[in-house]
Amino acid sequence: MPILPEVFMTIPLTALPADFQMRALHWGARFAHCAYFEPNGLDYPHGTFGHLLAVAPTGAGATHSLAELGTLSVAPAAAGLHCGFITYDAKNGIEDLTSRNFDGFSWPILHFFSPQTWLVWHAETLEIHGQSEGILQQILAQPMVAQPTPQVLAVRPRLPKADYLRAVTAVREDILNGEVYELNLCQEFYAEGVALEPVDAFWRLMQASPAPFAGFVRWHDHFLLCASPERFLAHRDGQLISQPIKGTIRRGATPEADEEQRQTLFHDEKERAENLMIVDLVRNDLARVAQTGTVRVPELFGLYPFRHLWQMISTVTADRHPVANLEDILRATFPMGSMTGAPKIRAMQLIEHYEASRRGLYSGSIGYVQSDGNFDFNVVIRSLQYRRDTGYLSFQVGSAITYDSDPEREYEECLLKAKALLEVLNADIRSW
Repeated sequence: MPILPEVFMTIPLTALPADFQMRALHWGARFAHCAYFEPNGLDYPHGTFGHLLAVAPTGAGATHSLAELGTLSVAPAAAGLHCGFITYDAKNGIEDLTSRNFDGFSWPILHFFSPQTWLVWHAETLEIHGQSEGILQQILAQPMVAQPTPQVLAVRPRLPKADYLRAVTAVREDILNGEVYELNLCQEFYAEGVALEPVDAFWRLMQASPAPFAGFVRWHDHFLLCASPERFLAHRDGQLISQPIKGTIRRGATPEADEEQRQTLFHDEKERAENLMIVDLVRNDLARVAQTGTVRVPELFGLYPFRHLWQMISTVTADRHPVANLEDILRATFPMGSMTGAPKIRAMQLIEHYEASRRGLYSGSIGYVQSDGNFDFNVVIRSLQYRRDTGYLSFQVGSAITYDSDPEREYEECLLKAKALLEVLNADIRSW
């Protein structure tokens, strides 16, 4: 991440205690608006999230619409840093769509705040920007109280397994009838009356599932704890980068078994077909805001290891058209095709029909827009959503359904993706 202008304080990392990041997030999570982006020291094609913590008090300046957000990427050095999120339901303002399913969270559709203070980690230094006086002392003085392991014990499916299996079968019929080629079907697992310490749970999630596009967001009493491996969209000095993930398999227990799993995923025709369909969708989306002839696929069917999974990741790039601002780009590309299916609009209509709850921030994005007009947004997956005021906690998982899908196998893929989240909560899934 480039050095931001007006650096007020620079500290060598060697001068900070080993638990400084944890202290900093505990300090930051006291604010009504907090966004923390954690790359977990991982390598990733075209880089990861920058390592950044931004905070602001209640009443801070914020952007609440795509139109307002659009101006941030075309006014270098004037707009400053903005951090925040876009929920999946932003689709309703982009296309003629609705969302009427159960909603346990009521996130705002879009919220990007202007931080009062922000910290940026580099390889050897920490920068403190904005209101910096006394911040380092406050963070170092932050008490660190050991928290017990979360004891959620059980989460319930909003969509019972039998209903999920029937939905997969129905989607296969829709595909046979020409409604869609592929559909990303998701399901929610939830618990009520939960007392959770969000920062502690986030660090447990990072230990269980370190990811290159992880993040922690607080918006008043709403929290997102995200361990996403997937980039939705980045802008780097005129180049747009999207990296859809489609294709998942469990890691092997030994090096030999792990390599066998990798080869199995690479040669899986169904997984390759899923990935290719979404790559084509992303290419078409980016072409709407790209200079003619610049959309490229520098990597197709790349295989990358994570703690529990192998993932198939492709990269699509394009040169941004000079007149396309961030609003134009998001209207052309959001929601990300890896979380909808193709064709996108019909897929989203069917998603509303088959799923039992709104996705909220799941399938949305968190990210930041820098003062130079560059930005980076992830895909919110492998994440916990939590409301401290109501005690409502949930996570969602999904898989891409094609005509070749086996309903039981798709359900097992959902449970595989839920593994780290269940570990963090010390919970099992309780059927109805």
